[in-house]
Amino acid sequence: MPEQIDTIGREANEYFTLKHAARESALPKSRAAIRLCANSIRATHRHETAAAEALLKQAATLLTEMEKDLQDHRDIYFAGFVQDAQKEYAEACTFAALTQHQPLPTPRELSIGYAAYLNGIAEAIGELRRYVLDQLRRSNIEGCEIFLNYMDDIYSVLITVDFPDAITSGLRRTTDSARGILEKTRGDLTAAAIQLQLQRSMRELQEGLQQHLPVDQ
Repeated sequence: MPEQIDTIGREANEYFTLKHAARESALPKSRAAIRLCANSIRATHRHETAAAEALLKQAATLLTEMEKDLQDHRDIYFAGFVQDAQKEYAEACTFAALTQHQPLPTPRELSIGYAAYLNGIAEAIGELRRYVLDQLRRSNIEGCEIFLNYMDDIYSVLITVDFPDAITSGLRRTTDSARGILEKTRGDLTAAAIQLQLQRSMRELQEGLQQHLPVDQ
């Protein structure tokens, strides 16, 4: 009996040593990938397309490395921090694609799961709102309509995914937040469009009145 328990203890220590090493290798990469994705989003907002793409490539490399680090430790792989990085990656990739009016990258193309992907594109709606507000400040109403349609299309798909949070990683809550952002953006855009139309009408009225003023002799 003592010899048997010693063997089990030694094997357990070897097992957990390998698992701990795998986790310690992957966890910093998850944090680094999230930072890269956040920086990519900021670059996209600044219209620095090349920089945004370069940052996304670096993040993709880290995601691939995490997959290899944890290929024999799937319990750690699904502990949450890998999915957090994948979600941020999906958000950054989606946001970059939509601002350039390109097709959305698929989960297969990004090599990530559906839960992380859908949560990522749901959070991209928030970045699109910020992008729309920047466009509104430039009076680019027509461009804003296009991005609002993108947001609406994403939301229309998200509400069709009705499964427990344990399966979708809390997608329902993220979708509810996206709905609030979408409606607020729609209201802001409507108000801006009405204000712009009012300004145009006042300008036209002023020009019409000036045309009918008598000319001084």
